[in-house]
Amino acid sequence: MFVAVFLHFRSVEHIRLRRRYGEETAIRIGKIYGLVSGWMEFAFLLGLWVSPQPKFMIPIFSDLSIPIAGFPVPVLHLVISLPLVLFGAWIAIRGVAAVGFDVAETHRAPKRLATKGVYGIVRHPQYLGWILSHLGVSFLLSVLYSMLFTPVLIVLIYLISRKEEDELVKEFGREYEKYRKKVPMLTPKFSGDFWERSK
Repeated sequence: MFVAVFLHFRSVEHIRLRRRYGEETAIRIGKIYGLVSGWMEFAFLLGLWVSPQPKFMIPIFSDLSIPIAGFPVPVLHLVISLPLVLFGAWIAIRGVAAVGFDVAETHRAPKRLATKGVYGIVRHPQYLGWILSHLGVSFLLSVLYSMLFTPVLIVLIYLISRKEEDELVKEFGREYEKYRKKVPMLTPKFSGDFWERSK
């Protein structure tokens, strides 16, 4: 995971890569770093979710479970996990759709700054979705080590977000600074116009 984060950092250094390698090569190298780091991060979390580890149980209605794919899932864990996974997936997919697959998955430099839709709710909707989905899957599978890793994941995502923002300030200047002051990084403000801002 730490190697993936290092590569992720390198993938968003668009200006540095352009200075060093020229426009076309910089785009190719950035794409490779972005794809490799993204798949490494996903593979790490997938491995963490399914690896043998102690199970945890919320001690309320612990005797009620539903079999899913042959495994008993506590009903309370299912009730907690579904909204987390669904909202996490919704906001992450909307984030990818807003900026395009190239920017979202390969960390290519955006041509314009996205500030509407889910980017009007938080500055990093994909990372918020990542955190929520991780929590949801950890609850669904009742996996203790995965749940205990959550604070580390949040810190890593915060560091990645800060690095991306430093690079976006270099690319968009005052436009990004203004946006950053107006929209929270990862914790949405659930005000009366929340759903309006997400459209």
